[in-house]
Amino acid sequence: MSTTRKTSRKPLLYAAGVAVAAVTLGLVSWQATAPAEKHRDASDPASASAKATPGSDPAAGLKALARREAGDKLAVGRADAPVVLIEYSDFKCGYCAKFARDTEPELVKKYVEDGTLRIEWRNFPIFGAESEAAAKAAWAAGQQDRFTAFHAAAYAEDAKAKGFGEERLVELAREAGVPDLERFKADMAGEAASAALRRDREEGYRIGVQSTPSFLVNGQPIAGAQPLDAFTTAIARAKAQAKAGQ
Repeated sequence: MSTTRKTSRKPLLYAAGVAVAAVTLGLVSWQATAPAEKHRDASDPASASAKATPGSDPAAGLKALARREAGDKLAVGRADAPVVLIEYSDFKCGYCAKFARDTEPELVKKYVEDGTLRIEWRNFPIFGAESEAAAKAAWAAGQQDRFTAFHAAAYAEDAKAKGFGEERLVELAREAGVPDLERFKADMAGEAASAALRRDREEGYRIGVQSTPSFLVNGQPIAGAQPLDAFTTAIARAKAQAKAGQ
């Protein structure tokens, strides 16, 4: 099984701060090669590893990041599912789109539908203003219970090439079946959307996320658009550990 990770890298200006935060908290760092000068999608040969303070359990700390909020509009699956996959992603990230199209539907079909898995989305925009706008738009669509449909529309094969300007985001919302587009536009521009984005992004910075997509499966890091087998293996292991009370 191939273990090549495909990720998009985050801006250089965040690298030092994130590294310090990860060491300070003794949680996790997704180690990577030096950030590129420009935003780009790249095959990343780095590997994920946990960094912990002596005697600490980094996976336990990361596992606790699962919110399990019954009213979470950006999550699918039962709040009490034994396994929670947290995804840190950007709508302009090509490898995030690959995961969304090729891998996530299989995980939903195999694990979410039988109650094993919950998937919680975290907006982690790294490609500038359009990334942030798309993140807020996804949140706004979620307020009308259309996040999943918006997510699918924004990650469609040709979506990235069309950009994420305001008119395009409204078009995506219409495609996703958002019923009240005026409310959508107001929510997208409101403080609640900005606050939700800050919450997600600061969580990612705090634990050392350095590229997209990055994942946690019951606290265990998976970095990049790994093959489906990497996720099924991680989910099976996490399910067994949950059953054993670990």
